Amino acid sequence: MRSIMAMLRPKGADAGALYAAVVAEARRPAWYVEGGVADSLDGRFAVLASLTALTILRLEEGGEAAVRHSVALTESFIADMDAQMREEGFGDPSIGKQVRSMVGALAARVDRWRRARSGEIGWDEAVSFSIYRDSPPSVESAVTYTTEALRRFDEGLGGAVDRNLIEGRIA
Repeated sequence: MRSIMAMLRPKGADAGALYAAVVAEARRPAWYVEGGVADSLDGRFAVLASLTALTILRLEEGGEAAVRHSVALTESFIADMDAQMREEGFGDPSIGKQVRSMVGALAARVDRWRRARSGEIGWDEAVSFSIYRDSPPSVESAVTYTTEALRRFDEGLGGAVDRNLIEGRIA
């Protein structure tokens, strides 16, 4: 029955290409080497969720199609987290709770980055919360690298045309 309902639902925005581009950025080794982010499930999640949050915020500033893609990007993130949890062996009863927790973590990052982008809080504070969970590495150059890399990523998104973002061209 679910597949029939899906066929009847109007086709919405598809953020597959954009989400794949954000995932590719999150997989760059520099985040984990130069940035000192833990190369663990939590560390990789922190980078992916941070980049996704910044992308969502940029899309929300765009035209109607971009705004639709902000929702589709969130849906892609949720679907990916669900698939990752299943791949890690979590059982059906616990998947919903785990994915809800991850979506909550994404929402918290969206809020924190929104506040940083508006100047309400410092960019460093947002990086500390979003990437390092308030426990930054002892090597200051790692924090500096991550802060600047996220700033460049955000600036690149800001300078991109909506259509390019929607098509997954974020570089």
